[in-house]
Amino acid sequence: MPLRKLSHLTLLVLVLLTGLSVYFVAQLRFNYNFNDFYPAGDPDLAYYEKYSARFGNDNDYVLLGLEAPAGRTVFDSQFLTRVDSLTRFIQQRPHIEHVTSPTNATNPVVEGLGMFNVPYLHPAEPARRAADSALVYRTPGLVDNLIARDARAVTILFQTSPNLSKPPGDSMLAAVRTELARQGFAENQYHLAGKLVAQSIFVDRLQRELVVFMSLSVVLVTVLLWFTFRTWWGVVLPLVVVLGAILWGLGLMSACGVSIDLMTALLPVMLFVVGMSDTIHIITRYVTELGYGTAKREALLITLKESGFGSGLSALTTSIGFFTLMTSTIRPIYNFGLFTGIAVLLTFLLSFTLLPAMLMLLKKPQLRVPRSQGHSWDGVLGRMFRTVLARRRLVVTVSGLILATSIASAMQIRINSALLDDLSKNDPVKLDFRFFERHFAGVRPFELDLQPAGDRTVYDLAVLRQTERIGTYLQRDYGLNFLASPVTIVKSVRKALNGGLVEEYRLPDSETELQRIVNKIKLFRKKPEFRALALPDGHEGRITGRMPDVGSIKADALNANLRRFLRQQTDSTVVRTRLTGSANLIDKNNENLTLNMISGMSIDIVMVTIIVLALFRSLRMTAIVLIPNLVPILIVAGVMGLAGVSMKVSTSIIFTIAFGIAVDDTIHFISKLKLTLQHEPNLFKAVRKTYLMAGKAVIVTSLILVGGFSTLIFSSFDGTFYVGLLIGLTLLFGVVAELTLLPILIIYFYKHKVKEMRQPVPALGG
Repeated sequence: MPLRKLSHLTLLVLVLLTGLSVYFVAQLRFNYNFNDFYPAGDPDLAYYEKYSARFGNDNDYVLLGLEAPAGRTVFDSQFLTRVDSLTRFIQQRPHIEHVTSPTNATNPVVEGLGMFNVPYLHPAEPARRAADSALVYRTPGLVDNLIARDARAVTILFQTSPNLSKPPGDSMLAAVRTELARQGFAENQYHLAGKLVAQSIFVDRLQRELVVFMSLSVVLVTVLLWFTFRTWWGVVLPLVVVLGAILWGLGLMSACGVSIDLMTALLPVMLFVVGMSDTIHIITRYVTELGYGTAKREALLITLKESGFGSGLSALTTSIGFFTLMTSTIRPIYNFGLFTGIAVLLTFLLSFTLLPAMLMLLKKPQLRVPRSQGHSWDGVLGRMFRTVLARRRLVVTVSGLILATSIASAMQIRINSALLDDLSKNDPVKLDFRFFERHFAGVRPFELDLQPAGDRTVYDLAVLRQTERIGTYLQRDYGLNFLASPVTIVKSVRKALNGGLVEEYRLPDSETELQRIVNKIKLFRKKPEFRALALPDGHEGRITGRMPDVGSIKADALNANLRRFLRQQTDSTVVRTRLTGSANLIDKNNENLTLNMISGMSIDIVMVTIIVLALFRSLRMTAIVLIPNLVPILIVAGVMGLAGVSMKVSTSIIFTIAFGIAVDDTIHFISKLKLTLQHEPNLFKAVRKTYLMAGKAVIVTSLILVGGFSTLIFSSFDGTFYVGLLIGLTLLFGVVAELTLLPILIIYFYKHKVKEMRQPVPALGG
């Protein structure tokens, strides 16, 4: 079949497939589900899912903090009237299951066969202000939970429907903000926190930043392509190929039912800059052949023959770099690795179908400066090649010193994460969360499952005493600022039976008194604050609480001490305990981060080793290829250690991705060297010729990669910022190593089979 006819047929098929992709992309949705970051397949996750089915999720709530006007306290009657009005408004909203507020908190009193709820606060009766405030400060569970210790702020907590999605959640939050404005609360007088708030903000930012990053990347790449090729087709054709690959990748993701989240939002930008590599290598080689006077058809065939093998290998290694992220137990990272890896392969497919078809159908381009004896890049690269070899000892020495320093700094990297890790410390959302840590119990949930042993229930006196001991430890040594458990129910009932007196808020002294209390518990069981603390039959309960977000390093230490305390200070024949909850699951991710990163890097290194061995059948060449690509990784690890950047979910992907991308140019280089050695037995001349042929493409692709990833530093998410910065630095160091260390290592350590024609390395200027 004639090439032109084949090109038309290829374009037709690709256009049809692209149209199908556009259909699926139109259905793509943005999503941020906090639960997706739990470690998939972990036994603790399965346990928590069953636990939350019995007691409810520990993060289906929103905290609304309200600051009193300047010069007043929260006990001011006008302020409390507005708080009460707002509480009633929230109670009437859809998807609200329960609202806890200072104005609806009550002190239960049992008289006869009935129970009366006496409010702690009376906004309409200013004369009772002093007595109310005194009672509040004496009553456990109110101060630091609903009312700040300095009486300058209050909290309204509203429990939402389980796993509420973004649209109804956004609608509810918008209604609350509107009512806050109507009630006269300025934006700096209220603070919102909770999973629903983070979910809303994150998704909105993902949409906005995706547009910004893609726009910046397109502009940057367009400028670089223009300065490189100085032709309209040298700019347009690569853009068409890569944008087509992005559409295919996103379309496939949508067809598989995967939404765009914090990780997969990086796919378009990542693919846009990574996918340019093959097109640039093809066009560079094509232009080079045309510059030597080769006819268009022959130039294209030579280009495909020489670039196809190297591009195929580089696409394979780059995609493997992403596929290794599938070792992660975190679903967003798994999806990101899977679909970005597939999209890299799709880019290779389009580069060798769509791009050649378009080049074939276009007229032979008029080169700006046709040359028959090489190109202007040849002179620059030739001088660079001679300089590197002439100063090889300096290059190796400096590299060794930087590497040693980097390894020492990398030892300082710590694995640490927090619930809002991806927000910068001055982000308004994070500042709102910090407000609740400064003035109230905090936002980090705590869950401990209680299972009485034998035929006991959570209302058994021995179980209650053990639970109380655990609660005391949690508040004194663990750091919980708010805590509730079956002990809370029993103490509250005892207080209610004794006229609501605060001093009666304690466990009973005898089994007889306890039995009388247990008989009255059914009056309290339907109260929202008590019904989730114990199952109706009493055979399981929970300790739940909140604390500041201390970070995973400190949390791990606290949990280790807690488990030791539970082993040594509790009797498992009375009650068994198990730490669970959403925060515990997020902390568990850290245990897997290092293992996942090491396994991902190991797979990458093994695959590159296999490829190089298959090409050269030489262990020396394998080491020669790996060194220039591992050095930048270690240098960036040193930068992380020096800058105090912690290893966490978002930054754990950096090394695997960076190695997979950085090795791309090395694969191109050695595959061209392999072809060159077939007709140039002299190793030095073969390396020099390869350096001149591949150098331009290596530099241009690296500039595009570094520039493309650098656009991510404008993200408001810390994780995305560091991905852009650190991968960009890795690739920058990588191209330096590629153009300096790699040729030195090949010439001086690779033993080429044909040795008789080797010549001494010329000095500078030789």
